[in-house]
Amino acid sequence: MMKLQIGVIGGSQPDQEHRKMAYEVGKLLSKAGSVVICGGLTGVMEAVAEGVEEEGGTCIGLLPGNSPLEGSIHLTVALPTGIGFARNFLIVRASDALIAIDGSNGTLSEAAFAMAEGKSVVSLDSVVLSRQKESEGNFIVASTPDVAVGIALEEAMKKRNEYSSGKFQLRQFG
Repeated sequence: MMKLQIGVIGGSQPDQEHRKMAYEVGKLLSKAGSVVICGGLTGVMEAVAEGVEEEGGTCIGLLPGNSPLEGSIHLTVALPTGIGFARNFLIVRASDALIAIDGSNGTLSEAAFAMAEGKSVVSLDSVVLSRQKESEGNFIVASTPDVAVGIALEEAMKKRNEYSSGKFQLRQFG
């Protein structure tokens, strides 16, 4: 089975406490064998990538610009999209579930996209949203990095099970 893909979203200028949370989340997700997807730049994104790197995991940064060199040195893979903030939707699309740490409007957009896509968002001292429709993903508040990671992994597995149960039909071409 393919590894679970967990998106980590959050502020580009977090305080030291939020950087530490992101770093710990990265380490825990890597230990769990997940691939981490993030925006690839500074702040929460860089801290989570550093945690993943320390544990020998995989962190993919979907960058807003045109050069892979603009990404954090801690990324395993830096993918330039050239589409600015529209890359936020790609982060959501590539993730089975997401963890939000700190952040403001960019994080809010990613969390809202995720829920609209039916994916769960685990908030670790970040934005707060409420589920409005049955088809939307869950919004769950966690108190610590280990709780956030545990919930995100459970929610990601539920999403994967939806995919494999046929709720989402895969199209074949050719």
